[in-house]
Amino acid sequence: MIRYGIVGFGLHAVKRVMPGFHRASRCRVVALSRRDLGQAQASARQFRIEHAFASTADLCGCPEVDVVYVCSPDALHCADVLTAVQYRKPVLCEKPMAMNANQARTMVKAARDAGVTLGVAQVMRFEESVRLIRERIVEGAIGRPQVASASFFVPMLTSARTWAANPKLAAGGPMSDIGVHCMDALRFVLSDEVRTVSARAHYDSHSALEASAAVLLEFSGGMLGTVSVSARSPYQTHLEVAGENGRLSAQYAFTMERAVTVELRRGVELVESREVSNADVYAVQVDAFAAATEAGREFEIPGEEGVKNQLILDAAFRSVKSGRTEFV
Repeated sequence: MIRYGIVGFGLHAVKRVMPGFHRASRCRVVALSRRDLGQAQASARQFRIEHAFASTADLCGCPEVDVVYVCSPDALHCADVLTAVQYRKPVLCEKPMAMNANQARTMVKAARDAGVTLGVAQVMRFEESVRLIRERIVEGAIGRPQVASASFFVPMLTSARTWAANPKLAAGGPMSDIGVHCMDALRFVLSDEVRTVSARAHYDSHSALEASAAVLLEFSGGMLGTVSVSARSPYQTHLEVAGENGRLSAQYAFTMERAVTVELRRGVELVESREVSNADVYAVQVDAFAAATEAGREFEIPGEEGVKNQLILDAAFRSVKSGRTEFV
């Protein structure tokens, strides 16, 4: 049984991560940290977690912690990961991996030099809906992919994650917060890498960060992908890949709370329809990292994958500023 310590035990840990651990079979949480020790102790009592700390170093130094899960705001990821690496603790880091690609590279190098496993929590790769679309593409269900699209809309103005609107703590607005899931999912299902990025963003008076954005991705194999994100719309997610012989799509593709139907169509004809569930995705992710730790092998989504996503994000933000297509 792998014992986790969660750094930055905030809303994400409460809403998503802890329910995942409750369903997990190979691991459990034994420690947490928050900047305020009193709040950390209150959270520990609420979730019946043995140890509460006010610093990442104290949590990493706890001998009962086998693995560190970094759930702190984006701006703290690099320092928190480097601390875990210093204590020789395998570390799973939330997305986006860092504030920029240089930080992400620093994290990867430090983990590699120390011989420590570093993974990135691109949790959508473990969703049944996303994996099914990838599998059907590999099997040739739609022929050679031509274009793909992913969208993610969340009404962030009502979110209790107030730090996500603070440019000192967040790597960006919805482009980095939820758009990184779309970008990573397209890379994953297409089994290809992004070569160039063209992005446009809309800003409003609520935040210095973008309120919505549209991104065009050109892949090395010639395929085109689009990513649409908004922090000002009702919740919705979607994933679609069109190929030479058909298209695969899933409304609410990245959703946990409801069943997801993956459809294969040729023209307007529905050829195949399968309903899947993503309800256990966070449990699957923490169990997968626990299994990699126990076996002493690389995690399915290593830090290098986080660097690739960060390079795409960096190019997207450059494109917004320059108005030009940017190379990754």
